[in-house]
Amino acid sequence: MTNYRNVMAAAVLATAVFAGSAPLALAEELRVPVGSQADRSQISLPANGMSEDSVRNRWGTPQDIKGPVGDPPISQWHYQDFVVYFEGNRVIHAVVKQHKD
Repeated sequence: MTNYRNVMAAAVLATAVFAGSAPLALAEELRVPVGSQADRSQISLPANGMSEDSVRNRWGTPQDIKGPVGDPPISQWHYQDFVVYFEGNRVIHAVVKQHKD
């Protein structure tokens, strides 16, 4: 009986030691309300695959140009209401800017 108590006490002690040294996993949930997301239907945006010349002819000269950076070269054209991302000289994505009210 004493041997059983010693084994149980050792098991409880080992569990307590290992549980206390285990790292804790913490997470934070981030929610973006639908109303605060930009509405793409209210603005005309460049389509994927358009050339830089086509974008400049349709929307004019951007307010700011960043890049190109990396390989393949990625650049950003910043307009008042949106940003256009280019790979080489072709549009790969256009993003509506969120305006703070």
